[in-house]
Amino acid sequence: MTALLRYQAALLLRSQRWLPPLLLYGVIIGIGIQSGQPVLDSLGVTAAAILPVSGWLVRVCATGEPPAARAITQAAAGPTRVQLACTVTAFTASAVLGAVGSLIVAAISDPQTDNHTLRVPMGPAVAAGLLATLACALLGTAVGALCNPPVLRRPGWPIPVTALAALLLLVASGSPANAAVSGLVSGSSTGAVHLPVLPLALAVVACAAATAFSCRLAARR
Repeated sequence: MTALLRYQAALLLRSQRWLPPLLLYGVIIGIGIQSGQPVLDSLGVTAAAILPVSGWLVRVCATGEPPAARAITQAAAGPTRVQLACTVTAFTASAVLGAVGSLIVAAISDPQTDNHTLRVPMGPAVAAGLLATLACALLGTAVGALCNPPVLRRPGWPIPVTALAALLLLVASGSPANAAVSGLVSGSSTGAVHLPVLPLALAVVACAAATAFSCRLAARR
């Protein structure tokens, strides 16, 4: 499995198809965050931005090989292991990108509430931001696993369905992504920092279930 993960990571890096998701992430961060902005608000934007990016990265990994090369890889390692390696590679890339983005944003943000009257403890704020980013990366990976091959195989469907699902996860009440981001934004008003442990746990379950389903379907198709 280690060799397969290295192979998928090399495919991702050499293809340069990671560049559009990276640019999307940079554009969202550049538009939504300014230097000196309240730290929890900024971390909320950073966490939300990684969700569609992680879904996009799953598509990049799932469709990175030509069909003939993918058939050879599946014959050698098995379709289930190949699908799992693609999903893990995409999640790892999005988690690393989100963590780096969160740390940079925290470094340029103001550790105060949104009205600049209360000081926000930087350590807990960064921890909450990283956990929220991880939860959104997991949910984006789940969306990518369910909205791309082998689950959705028609060319016209995956991209709009992935985008719509990512948007719904961010705005729908009760969504773990919405809860994680909303917790950061509300903390920016009150000065209280709450670690999004429950949203992260639900995101882990959702990502594991979506990945297992896509791997099982890859084996059958």
